[in-house]
Amino acid sequence: MSKISKLFKGSSSSSSSSSSKSKHHRSRGGPSPQEAIHKLRETEEMLTKKQDYLEKRIEQELMIAKKNGTKNKRAALQALKRKKRLEQQLTQIDGTLSTIEFQREALENSHTNTEVLKNMGFAAKAMKQVHENMDIDKIDDLMADITEQQDVAREISDAISRPFGDEFDEDELMAELAELEEAELEESMDRMGGLPSVPSSRLPKVRPSQRASTKKRAEEEDNDMQALASWAI
Repeated sequence: MSKISKLFKGSSSSSSSSSSKSKHHRSRGGPSPQEAIHKLRETEEMLTKKQDYLEKRIEQELMIAKKNGTKNKRAALQALKRKKRLEQQLTQIDGTLSTIEFQREALENSHTNTEVLKNMGFAAKAMKQVHENMDIDKIDDLMADITEQQDVAREISDAISRPFGDEFDEDELMAELAELEEAELEESMDRMGGLPSVPSSRLPKVRPSQRASTKKRAEEEDNDMQALASWAI
């Protein structure tokens, strides 16, 4: 068998295997987002490696062109042509990488949004299941019962804290206290021998001559005060 037939046979076998794989994917509803993202990442890595290879080839062709620029112009021109073709391939790969990166990011965002919505839906179902056995009317009645029991507990606390025994008139108590204080004062005075007796003898009378001298002395003091006042003015 020739190499060409082997090549076509290999390509046909690979195409048949790829078609079988595609049929397998179609049969199960297509690839999952994780698989597609993984494939896109592999493609990005492959193209990045090819970029590095093309950049190295461009540098080599540029060196060849510089080396043969004056000695062999034909070789230099051929090297520049190869360099141009490599640069075109590098530009195409840059555009392809941008497209693949955009597609991968969009797919990742879609997958994230799908997972978020799935989890939100799961939580909504759980919440609905929790609320299925709840009745709003029963909840209102329960809250009313709780409020009523709190009021009862408050009344019980007030009743417990209220002092026991009879209540007395405060005015009567104050009057009785005043009587006790007065009696105690009288007892203390009796212990001290009672109040001092008032003298029965009269005070000595002031003679007229003493009155005149006292009056004269007051007048002299008034005159002195007036003189001092006039001197100060």
